[in-house]
Amino acid sequence: MYTIRQANINDAATIVQLAQEIWWPTYSPILEKEQIEYMLGTIYAPEVIERQVETGEQTFLLLLEDDQAVGFAAYSQREDNPEVYKLHKLYCLPAMQGKGYGKALINKIVKHVKATGADKLDLNVNRHNKAKGMYEKMGFEVIYEEDIPIGPYFMNDYVMRKEL
Repeated sequence: MYTIRQANINDAATIVQLAQEIWWPTYSPILEKEQIEYMLGTIYAPEVIERQVETGEQTFLLLLEDDQAVGFAAYSQREDNPEVYKLHKLYCLPAMQGKGYGKALINKIVKHVKATGADKLDLNVNRHNKAKGMYEKMGFEVIYEEDIPIGPYFMNDYVMRKEL
């Protein structure tokens, strides 16, 4: 049994902890150790997550199984195009993958985005991340590739879009 709820400032530490537990097994096969450490320290620094949650810069959802947080997602309107939303983060603990939790989180976000009147949801996925297949099954299509500098590293991504 699972539930999904909006995260609040008190959940920031939980999100940071989940990211630490998820990123290593997810990205170790495709990124260098130093890049993972840098990105976790930059994107998932506790003060960064706290600010994003507190200011509403990103809306965070927590997925709980038996009252235990096992996954999370974050999304917002695109700054460059408010008619399009962006899924910034979608992660589930490795032991929870394959249970449909990622799909459940996306469906919850899609419902919210549609309620705003927007009709597109974008996301970035590393070009070597196996999650790309799950996104394709959910109706996302690659619309372009981009290489985003993050400190001394690059995120080599596909940008995918789902028409709602």
